[in-house]
Amino acid sequence: MKLGLLTAPFPDTDLLAVADWASGVGFEVLEIACWPRAGGETRRYAGTSHIDVDDLTDERAGEVVAALAERGIGISALGYYPNPLHAEADHRDRVIGHLRKVIAAAARMKVPVVNTFLGGDRTLPLDRNWERAQAIWPGILAHARDHGVTLAFENCPMIFSQDEWPGGHNIAYSPKIWRRILEWDGVGMNYDPSHLVWQMIDQGRFIREFGARMVHVHAKDLMIDRDGLYENGILSLGMGWQVPRMPGLGDVDWAEIFSGLYRVGYDGPVVIEHEDRRFEGTDDKVKRGFLLARDVLRPYVK
Repeated sequence: MKLGLLTAPFPDTDLLAVADWASGVGFEVLEIACWPRAGGETRRYAGTSHIDVDDLTDERAGEVVAALAERGIGISALGYYPNPLHAEADHRDRVIGHLRKVIAAAARMKVPVVNTFLGGDRTLPLDRNWERAQAIWPGILAHARDHGVTLAFENCPMIFSQDEWPGGHNIAYSPKIWRRILEWDGVGMNYDPSHLVWQMIDQGRFIREFGARMVHVHAKDLMIDRDGLYENGILSLGMGWQVPRMPGLGDVDWAEIFSGLYRVGYDGPVVIEHEDRRFEGTDDKVKRGFLLARDVLRPYVK
């Protein structure tokens, strides 16, 4: 395994400067955020563009990879997390177009994985969303296969606020839908244990069932605010009581997670995803959060 971080919390810092810091404090890989350079999403920890895939040439791709390697840093994946199943067709076309460019950029950089979302229309029930997915995703997957790239979907419901209620912006959140997804060729899972905590899905069982298809792991923790849960109840779907935290500060049992991963033979990247409000506002605070997570996870990542 190799320990790294997702670059999204450093939107105003050059990629190589992020790499210099990451290498200097013991990280080995980066998941590089690749949102559009202009006109991308503005939600928290989205919109960062550390590689401009619109203008990426083979020469430039090689230069970036070489510069990172000189710093002892590998690339775990390119990351772009839009909503390809959005209710508006224009929105879908726009984000799918950019996703295709990210896939092509990964191929130029010889990066085998692109992390993304399956997507979801919050106004539709699961099976109606699945019908849309079956119409939209085969062409994208064929594009990825043609470029030798695996698409890794994250198991995140994407329901944190009222504008994502009631169905969320990503249907790839439960074992029921994952069994369908993994019938497709050229896909894997970007496993994030934090999203299973508030859904009350058994982590060990989930790893045993799907571990063989995990190609990337996000290390993010989550704390259930018991007062918020009491006030809002489970029908609020996590809003008001799911609190993203740095690894070690929430309810994820990291010994259980790594025990399960090792048993199923996972030996890929473990990338810290930072969404903890207590460690944001300045680069120093963001870095402090990453360092705390590093120290919690390093004993497990060898």
